[in-house]
Amino acid sequence: MSALDWLSLAIGAVIVGLMLYDVFAAVVVPRMVSPALRLSAGAVRGTWLAWRAFALRIRDADQREDFLGRFAPFMLVALLVAWLIGLLVGYGLIFYALRAHTQPEVHSFIDAIYFAGASLLTIGFGDIVATGHVTRMLTLAAGATGLALFALTISFTFSIFGSFQKREIFVVMMGGRAGAPPSGVTLLETASKFRLYDDLAQALREAESWAASVLESHLAYPILMYFRSSHDDESWIGTLGAILDASTLLLTLTESPLVGQAKLFHIMGVHLVRDLAHYFHIPEEADVGIERSEFDQACAALTAAGWTIRDDDAAWASFRENRARYAGPLNEMARFWAIPPSRWIGDRSTIGVHSHAHTT
Repeated sequence: MSALDWLSLAIGAVIVGLMLYDVFAAVVVPRMVSPALRLSAGAVRGTWLAWRAFALRIRDADQREDFLGRFAPFMLVALLVAWLIGLLVGYGLIFYALRAHTQPEVHSFIDAIYFAGASLLTIGFGDIVATGHVTRMLTLAAGATGLALFALTISFTFSIFGSFQKREIFVVMMGGRAGAPPSGVTLLETASKFRLYDDLAQALREAESWAASVLESHLAYPILMYFRSSHDDESWIGTLGAILDASTLLLTLTESPLVGQAKLFHIMGVHLVRDLAHYFHIPEEADVGIERSEFDQACAALTAAGWTIRDDDAAWASFRENRARYAGPLNEMARFWAIPPSRWIGDRSTIGVHSHAHTT
């Protein structure tokens, strides 16, 4: 083998190694994996920035949401194609370096790619046959790699859609309580209007479990962050923000028996926001995110709904302190994923007429 063949062999081995590591980290490992050396993580983020930039130029809101909603399914297919192409190129370089050990001898890189494809896809035409022991083992390895890639990708797809559906069932359920777009104030108004205090306690417990599930699934499979709700004016980020706001209002304004459960959810929700923000390099600056006038309006609405609350300066100071723990990174996440804005989350200047479409 010449020096050029050795270089081709080394480059091919590196490419195959990077592709297999990427598949292993993205599909097999059921926990957070550092984006370092993960080509797909950088590719998804970079493609999203371009996709979002184009989408934000679309003036029609429905068309914009439809376009943004196609990103995640598109990337699932694109990742499979990218992994397959990467493995084809990597094994092609390896087989080109070992072309003297094939019968008939591979004469070009295109022929080597063809042989690699026939091996990866387990087609086995037999028009090119490996003759050396090493080449035969690598041919078997390529076949096993192809089978594993497709099997893992199918399993990965089912896991992704299973987690997505589990997340969205809760989002849709909360739409009836918190409105669409969701609002923490609306959630508390609904509970007081219909005297659903026990139901609110149960909803907070379910929200705590839901937040833990989202944290685990979205760190294990970050592509889930890019899946959008199929319902107008709803998103899981907006729902999370609404329940966090409701729990913060309960903690700082009331002496309700619900305070304990609100505190437990608040801890879990802040944990979810900060862990995801850290993983995706979202700024985590402390910021209450709303003005005193908005707080006063919320207090007036809750009083009118039947809540007994404290609306003095001490309550505002406590509210500021508790909301600053999550509002900054949550708003940055809302902007990064361009979610439909809600009462206190995202770009609120564009909130439309559907803000209470799902409330009773």
